[in-house]
Amino acid sequence: MTRIDDTFRRLREDGRKAFVAYIMAGDPDAETSLAVMRGMPEAGVDVIELGLPFTDPMADGPTIQRAGQRALAGGQTLTRTLDMVRAFREDDATTPIVLMGYYNPIYSRGVARFLEEATEAGIDGLIVVDLPPEEDDELCIPAQAAGLNFIRLATPTTDDRRLPKVLTNASGFVYYVSITGITGAAEAQAADVAPDVARIKAQTDLPVAVGFGIKTAAAAEAIAGVADGVVVGSAIVERIGRGDPPADVLAFVRELAEGSHRT
Repeated sequence: MTRIDDTFRRLREDGRKAFVAYIMAGDPDAETSLAVMRGMPEAGVDVIELGLPFTDPMADGPTIQRAGQRALAGGQTLTRTLDMVRAFREDDATTPIVLMGYYNPIYSRGVARFLEEATEAGIDGLIVVDLPPEEDDELCIPAQAAGLNFIRLATPTTDDRRLPKVLTNASGFVYYVSITGITGAAEAQAADVAPDVARIKAQTDLPVAVGFGIKTAAAAEAIAGVADGVVVGSAIVERIGRGDPPADVLAFVRELAEGSHRT
């Protein structure tokens, strides 16, 4: 059982929903992003999503694209991102960390080497948005053999014929993308999300966390009412991008976490 599995099990037993928070590694610099990351568990974050900056982030909206550009301009690399995880693990051995990004940096590293380094550093799961289920032999299956969860995305356009394929070999949780399009676009609506969450849960025992378009504590609370977890990224990254100090960013994260946990 991974830290992700254990966290969702514990929350379920406590009757609570998970709050998952995303930041970009190295944004706006390594020191600041590590400070925010270290403060997340105390602010109520149950699972940390750590973005791996990439030059061509096709699924990301302008806010996260700019975060990746800032990180890359500051010298953030896969090696430095793994070092950031190691530094976090010096003080926190329990909070799950999901590395989210694209396949190219992993492929360039070499899958076997990457998986060895990722598990050693303390990563618990992967979200690789440009590897479809048809490519599971490429990374998904080796990752699971190495003890990492491979978290799959489902979207409003994932119909009942496609969904079983998407769920095959998925683990940890299912990340339901609440809106069509890129990150940070429209606002998610619980009434629109609920039927698709129910449809997914009818075909898997995995928890379903909903992300994209959640920007306020009230929205987080509403989404938590229909899902097993809430994912917020762009709204947090936006505050980092405008130069808010880590304490202010974490205060906002706490508001979102409290909203997610009220349900």
